[in-house]
Amino acid sequence: MLEFKFSDFEIECGTDEAGRGCLAGPVTAAAVILPEGFQLDSLNDSKQLNEKTRATLKPLIETSAICFSVTHLEPKVIDEINILNASIKAMQECITKLNPSPHYVIVDGNRFKPVNNIPFSTIIKGDGKFMSIAAASILAKTYRDEYMDLIHEEFPMYNWKQNKGYPTLEHREAIRKYGTTKYHRMSFRLLPEQLSLNFEEDRSFEKIQLRITK
Repeated sequence: MLEFKFSDFEIECGTDEAGRGCLAGPVTAAAVILPEGFQLDSLNDSKQLNEKTRATLKPLIETSAICFSVTHLEPKVIDEINILNASIKAMQECITKLNPSPHYVIVDGNRFKPVNNIPFSTIIKGDGKFMSIAAASILAKTYRDEYMDLIHEEFPMYNWKQNKGYPTLEHREAIRKYGTTKYHRMSFRLLPEQLSLNFEEDRSFEKIQLRITK
């Protein structure tokens, strides 16, 4: 059974993100404030739930929550500030959109940056420990999946409706065959051979440096 609250503050919100490890699409965050006495037996970390269960829980969370918000940050932003900072920024933006504003924030994971001077705690695997983080994880996941289903219609050859932008073999083979789109994260290693290519480039740079210093 998940715990309701972490702190003694009156208004506590939980926040989480989805899509951090994807090759394409946004990183999506959600923040949720739940009412006192909230109960939902099947609530859990979104990764532990199947798609049907997440879809069932989504409207129950939305109608029961005191408030919630969802933010998508596009690949361009991810490439500019890196995925960690983009994940944190998406969660921060969610928190600033909540009304009422939370007095305390609990964050899934181990990295965060303060927003509006609101105190916070990071909790490793918090989406499997606290209701508000679990609820945020479900909203982030379902809203992002809906987004990927939508852009799948624009570029069906990548099968984002199925893989949601994650680095599956099918997705990478499609990148190899069709190239990249505006939805791909160009700062990510989209194909396995990029690793060896980058290594060879680094070794070549080292050789150039050696010639210069001799």
